[in-house]
Amino acid sequence: MSRENVSGISFISMLLIIVSITFAVRGSNNMYMTEIPLIARYVFHYGEFLVGAISALTAVGTFIMSALINSRLRSKERRRVFIASSLIYAVVFPLFYLSNAITIWPIAFFAGFSLGALMPNIITSAGLLPDRKQRERLLSIYTLTLSISLVVGPALEGYLLKFMPLLKTFLVFSIFPIIVFGMSFFLRFPDERNMQKIETGEVLRNHGFRAAIYNIMTYNIPFAFILTFGGIYAMSRFDVTYSTVTLMFASFFFTSFLSRVLLAVRPPEDIWKLMILSVVITSIGLIGIVESLNILMLEACFLLLGFPHGFTFPLSVISISRSFSTESRNAANSLFFSVMMAVGAVMPFVSGGLVSAIGLKYSFGILVPVIIALLFMLSHEMSCIKKGKSNEGLLPS
Repeated sequence: MSRENVSGISFISMLLIIVSITFAVRGSNNMYMTEIPLIARYVFHYGEFLVGAISALTAVGTFIMSALINSRLRSKERRRVFIASSLIYAVVFPLFYLSNAITIWPIAFFAGFSLGALMPNIITSAGLLPDRKQRERLLSIYTLTLSISLVVGPALEGYLLKFMPLLKTFLVFSIFPIIVFGMSFFLRFPDERNMQKIETGEVLRNHGFRAAIYNIMTYNIPFAFILTFGGIYAMSRFDVTYSTVTLMFASFFFTSFLSRVLLAVRPPEDIWKLMILSVVITSIGLIGIVESLNILMLEACFLLLGFPHGFTFPLSVISISRSFSTESRNAANSLFFSVMMAVGAVMPFVSGGLVSAIGLKYSFGILVPVIIALLFMLSHEMSCIKKGKSNEGLLPS
């Protein structure tokens, strides 16, 4: 598919490829990330530390591939690594079914390792369209697909768990990695003839990249905490059932889905305003969790927090797409994804220590100053962009 031929059937073809491979990757990845802790705890009877350690190991594997390998490859090499990684993913995934207390460690590592080549290149491919509106619409649809997979995947997983054990569900979900491998041959990569070598330091100095990092961290940090302790908080404070907790998270992902539908239908011109709005909503939601008097108030906070969850990742991806050339975008996306994985690996340990030190309720509140500090850092980067210190502005010209 040539770069020039991006309208009509070519755009539709790109859309179908991106949507299919994104759904298959994220649906299967979310499945093993949520089931590995359950398997470690209830099948292999690990203690809390080892449960956290094996969850972190998958993120470490992803970080190594994304930051240390994929970000340094040229386009042709990356395509080969992408196809090889999708094959590894398809082979490793069903091995979870055969795993034991020892073999699950290398299996979990290689599953995460292969993901480090898959996700950054999908993001890069989704951002290859030269027309900015088409590119950002496709990026928004890409993030929308992520949200859909987070609804459909757990629903299928919950249905399967009604009549089969944890490990056996991996055999059913193995169809998704097979789809990923089949589609990997069709994913589009940048034109190698125009490939530019960009150093890591140059990426880190880019104000658009820094804005993307600070923006995603304003939500990734509290989101990791909410996923780990949100349900425990609801059950311990308001004595609700597992079913109620599940519905709370369902409402959370539903409003996240709605916000990404909005971005897909109407790609934003000025992403700075939405970044500020996301931080404000996140702060209000976290304070609301602390001050909730009943389960209905807590549910309202979860509904509210779903909106910034839906906004922040697409806005960061758009920020990177506006700040780097097509040929340089892979390195930026790889480092961006690496930072996300690093936060995902560290936060389970940090949040556990925080709760132990000050208690569950006030741990939510202490996150507010953190994201406010990140907002000031984000404001500085946006100020630099407005002054023309970045390759492409993030604001409409």
